[in-house]
Amino acid sequence: MSLEAQINNDIKEAMKAKDRIRLEALRGVKKEVIEAKTSKGAAEELTDADVMKIVQKMVKQRKDAAELFKSQNREDLAEKELAEVEAISGYLPAQLSQAELEPLVKAIIEKVGATTMKEMGKVMGVASKELAGKADGKDISAVVKQLLG
Repeated sequence: MSLEAQINNDIKEAMKAKDRIRLEALRGVKKEVIEAKTSKGAAEELTDADVMKIVQKMVKQRKDAAELFKSQNREDLAEKELAEVEAISGYLPAQLSQAELEPLVKAIIEKVGATTMKEMGKVMGVASKELAGKADGKDISAVVKQLLG
């Protein structure tokens, strides 16, 4: 079953269970998938990787919104955003921990041949492609800075 079909089934399950937060989050994902399908020059069907990118983008947006709400002392809105993150992050592969990420980034740095912070862009380009979906860009960036700095 494709990831898109899984999301559609989970929307039905959330409706039956009357889980409003999960339903709202999944409907948001479905909306983004439909928009991606109908955009100019888009393929007829999206691959699971395309849907995964959409889900990653939405998780990042909600985390950023939650941080913003927390900084403005709006805990009620932050909690809602974090609940939606929890609902949709189950469609993403498990994220790498800091300890698991470090050796992978070290290998990428050696492969690229970077030795200074000036070459961080090269490392980030390769690392972002290789670790797409497995780690957040901020986490990758922090490890690269730590190893090159």
